[in-house]
Amino acid sequence: MHHFIAGLPKVELHLHIEGSLEPELMFELAQRNNIDISFASPDEVRAAYDFTDLQSFLDIYYQGAQVLLTKHDFFDLTWAYMLRCKADNVLHAELFFDPQTHTQRGVSFDTVMQGITTALIQAEQELGISSQLILCFLRHLDETSAFETLALAKPWREQIVAVGLDSSEVGHPPEKFARVFAAAREQGYLAVAHAGEEGPASNIIDALDILQVSRIDHGVRCVDDAQLVARLIDQKVHLTMCPLSNVKLKVFGAMDQHNIVDLLRQGVSVGINADDPAYFGGYMNDNFYAVAAAHPLTHQELALFTLHAIEASFCSTERKHALRQQVHAYVDGH
Repeated sequence: MHHFIAGLPKVELHLHIEGSLEPELMFELAQRNNIDISFASPDEVRAAYDFTDLQSFLDIYYQGAQVLLTKHDFFDLTWAYMLRCKADNVLHAELFFDPQTHTQRGVSFDTVMQGITTALIQAEQELGISSQLILCFLRHLDETSAFETLALAKPWREQIVAVGLDSSEVGHPPEKFARVFAAAREQGYLAVAHAGEEGPASNIIDALDILQVSRIDHGVRCVDDAQLVARLIDQKVHLTMCPLSNVKLKVFGAMDQHNIVDLLRQGVSVGINADDPAYFGGYMNDNFYAVAAAHPLTHQELALFTLHAIEASFCSTERKHALRQQVHAYVDGH
């Protein structure tokens, strides 16, 4: 099964680019930018990645982002992730980025975008990997900050396909950002949102109804509401699930408790993603391996994770067709 997974074409729809900052690159950028970080070595950083919940992860995540200052830094961060995509046979990726994490530190929105987009263009040209970029609002910050960020994005409208919502879910429900999402939709952005990870199933419903999102990031708590599960199936709402992340953050006690395979077999559109791979112990192949080790799956079921992601992606109709053909050809060959 390892061999099949390694070669399976994949599409990633839930990846925080700041969460792909590996300890080695963190140290390299800290040295380059003369920034003191509170760890003596990359190994010491990894040892700190023992999280008890989402917030304990976010605390160290924002600390790590301090080393990102220049266009060069954001390019190196993004290029390193795209090389991992190539290694894991990810053919299309839709990346989240958190501009407020950087603009609050005095790093300009343009600096962030210049670095990330240069790497994405190069990845398409040299690696054959297509991509889209999703601007996420930090839900622990206020609505005013989100509106300011949306305004900063205006010159980059053609490079950003959608807006999203991430960071601390508990205490920050979707309705807090109803007006900024409405404004974003009026400007032509698509919408996604983290919901139903640590928060209740009602957050998923509100993200769909109030924020009018195209897909739900995480969504594991949907199983608490049978009517919601039926709605997800009926409306073909895609859930961008992140198995290793969910176990690392104690959303599930172990991978064999994860509900992704049960939902897949019920007919829910679900995909496998890496979330913040530098912090959660694995990129795309690692997540596929972990799910397959805990839940016996057929080749067709493993391929279905990719096929669901293709349908839910924001790439062109032509690109979706090409990706589907590659998946079907691969499965037929096995």
